[in-house]
Amino acid sequence: MTALLSLAINFTLVCILLAMLLCVVRLLLGPTAQDRVLALDTLWMCAMLLALALGLRFGNLIYFEAAMLIALTGFVSTVALTKFLMRGEVIE
Repeated sequence: MTALLSLAINFTLVCILLAMLLCVVRLLLGPTAQDRVLALDTLWMCAMLLALALGLRFGNLIYFEAAMLIALTGFVSTVALTKFLMRGEVIE
């Protein structure tokens, strides 16, 4: 791995961690439930991107599988939370 690529991946990791920190702040301080759901959705996305960046950094395929599982779990949880906020129940 070249030095420029290593530097770019490290910068990406720092940016993703900063975005995750800001999402946690919005999750804790969000004035409405919709803000908290949006922050949680963004946090899942950042976690997926972090796993992908770590997979590129270390060259291990297990990170890519973890990113796929995080993406699927995040999607399902966002749909369930949105349905709960709209109707008041998840299972009909």
